[in-house]
Amino acid sequence: MKVRDAMTHDVRITNPEETILRAAQTMAGLNAGILPVADHDRLVGMITDRDIAIRGVAMGKGPDAKVGDVMTTDVKYCFDDEEIDDVCRNMGDIQVRRLPVLDHDKRLVGILSLGDIAVAYRNGVAAEALSGISRRGGEHNQTM
Repeated sequence: MKVRDAMTHDVRITNPEETILRAAQTMAGLNAGILPVADHDRLVGMITDRDIAIRGVAMGKGPDAKVGDVMTTDVKYCFDDEEIDDVCRNMGDIQVRRLPVLDHDKRLVGILSLGDIAVAYRNGVAAEALSGISRRGGEHNQTM
């Protein structure tokens, strides 16, 4: 199965000049914790609720701070014609639950989440990726 067959096609985006308040409101309206950041039709970053909390609020930035000041610029992505199995393994390796999906002109065409994969492709590959994503690490892991 190809990524294009499982991905979410209708993707909301923000831009680097938007405020983090507006980005957070958009996320709340979508019940999502991540938004792609685009400059015209090119993906330039991703902003997460965690970026807003850690790089924004925790660093003393207010709601009028720009998305471009707190977004993640090292964006991992996949292409719409890649095989789901390959992308899932990569998601586990790089420990991400969602990837923006680009076409070969590097234009954003969708988002692929583990949930999308689990619904569209019921062979257990999403569980395998989640296992890799959820491996232990850091000071505040969830085990005692």
